Amino acid sequence: MAEKARKTLEERAQMTDLERLRHSCAHVLATAILRIWPKAQLAAGPPVDTGFYYDMELDHRISPEDFEKIEKEMAKVCKENQRFERIVLSRDEALEMAQSGRLGGLSERDEASKFKLDILENIPDGEEISIFQNGDFTDLCAGPHVGYTSKCKAFKVMSVASAYYKGDSNNPQLQRIYGTAFPNKTELKTYLEQLEEAKKRDHRKLGRDLGLFHIDEEVGQGLILWMPKGSIVRQQLQDFISEELARQDYQQVFTPHIGKLDLYRTSGHYPYYQESQYPPVVDRETLKGLADEGCSCAELSNRLEDGEIEGYLLKPMNCPHHIKIFGATHHSYRDMPVRLAEFGTVYRWEQSGELGGMTRVRGFTQDDAHLFCTPDQVEVEVGRCLDLVKTVLQTLGIDDYRVRVSLRDPDSTKYVGKEENWDRAEASLRQAASTMGVPFSEAPGEAAFYGPKIDFLVKDVIGREWQLGTVQVDYNLPERFDLSYIGPDNKPHRPVMIHRAPFGSMERFVALLIEHFAGHFPTWLAPEQIRILPISEKYQDYAQNVYERLRASEGLRVAMDANSEKIGAKIRLAQLDKVPYMLVIGAQEEESQQVTVRHRNRGDLGSLALSAFLELVERETRERSL
Repeated sequence: MAEKARKTLEERAQMTDLERLRHSCAHVLATAILRIWPKAQLAAGPPVDTGFYYDMELDHRISPEDFEKIEKEMAKVCKENQRFERIVLSRDEALEMAQSGRLGGLSERDEASKFKLDILENIPDGEEISIFQNGDFTDLCAGPHVGYTSKCKAFKVMSVASAYYKGDSNNPQLQRIYGTAFPNKTELKTYLEQLEEAKKRDHRKLGRDLGLFHIDEEVGQGLILWMPKGSIVRQQLQDFISEELARQDYQQVFTPHIGKLDLYRTSGHYPYYQESQYPPVVDRETLKGLADEGCSCAELSNRLEDGEIEGYLLKPMNCPHHIKIFGATHHSYRDMPVRLAEFGTVYRWEQSGELGGMTRVRGFTQDDAHLFCTPDQVEVEVGRCLDLVKTVLQTLGIDDYRVRVSLRDPDSTKYVGKEENWDRAEASLRQAASTMGVPFSEAPGEAAFYGPKIDFLVKDVIGREWQLGTVQVDYNLPERFDLSYIGPDNKPHRPVMIHRAPFGSMERFVALLIEHFAGHFPTWLAPEQIRILPISEKYQDYAQNVYERLRASEGLRVAMDANSEKIGAKIRLAQLDKVPYMLVIGAQEEESQQVTVRHRNRGDLGSLALSAFLELVERETRERSL
């Protein structure tokens, strides 16, 4: 993974109060590490969304058993109330300190501060060089910091991991110690409690325990195998959104998982999106001929990029295929808008270290749609797309989210198309966002390369934000593919394209739902809605009769636990499997021709006629109750 672009001094100074505190706590951590292991070579220690980290090279392999010792030393540094003092140096003075081992150290050392030397070499000429000192510790740093180490008392060392220096696998592998910090111990305690709750809700653990999905090394990292129960959850979500699409006159399409490179050259995804794509597929005969010529990998890559050699690409996006479907038919303005929808699987090459369960994968399915409309239809269609995303979130009880309008960076060259088209697209999205009744923010530089977008960022149970639904306005791809429709003047006109995906990635959305519901899916989503529990074999016939009557009701997902365990054990197992409803069948139920109903959260609901219970579950399912 390439190193991120260097921040300017002005950007560094714009830290929030919490980031400033966490940045300072990274220096407290570094001070403590050097007191324990004086030869540690420090690299960098920035604040991050959940706390801070410091990268270092150290002969001792740090493990969780070391955390208590590190925290005790950090507490001493805080208690000493050391002042964070900023000192501006000349480049020569800073180099001298680094060469003596003093920079990123507590004192002069036998070995130079090699990572600080490298960082110094990359500071542009003319940029001010500063160090921060607290006690004996001196670090190359632009700041900012809090005033004194005593402000950093509410901290916790969280984990240790490996990380390449500057994120480059060609560089040394360092140890990265993560920590978190808050303004006070109450907030820290709340955060740690949230983390404990998150562990219980972790979709990777629950997904395995509940048999929802599987990741197999022989299949490949980041490639999800949906198990039968997980497939039910996914299918219910697809059915839900498909009902909404039918109401809005969307047309379902299907497209292949692969396409010619020329398709993606035209769209701009290749080579612009190249780092996030799987390598192109080239036919055997061409590859053999190139090998016989002694063609190197670099030359092959260049010839593919230049279009000299044809190949195929696992699709990173569905939109070029949908564009071709629209372009395959002549359209009048009377046909517009044309709304094409697909549950389309796309493939992205994510770095191994960035993969995580179902939230970051290499193959994922989008509830994707592309709308082709006239310019005067854009605002209404964008509004309907935003309403659809809101409907999805409201139906699933997700109300902690914010809206971001992602715009182009006027100083960047990565965006394609005419400036006036960008201005129109951004104006459309601003107008649509302003009518949503939800606060929104603007984010320059976050737009897709072909158009601005509105993103829905949903907070999970521990406050992490995930981008889910998105709506994009695009004047550029219709132009790149020379799309047209016949207007009322009987002349060809250029359509505007809207990209939208309310769920975003099905994999990420289901991962979020697993954690949101802690595996306790509402009845309409639950893989198993009802489990029948006969008290003993004597009541098996009546239990079987109940099972068959429930199964006859279209769509209900029913199972029966006919093993010889006692009823208490059967109930506990059903609870662990998070089944919404349990029907206990014994002598009293058989005699009255009723069922005793237990709910996983509400406990014993008493005896009901089977018809009354059936009506209850069907209503919950039909109304998609939470």
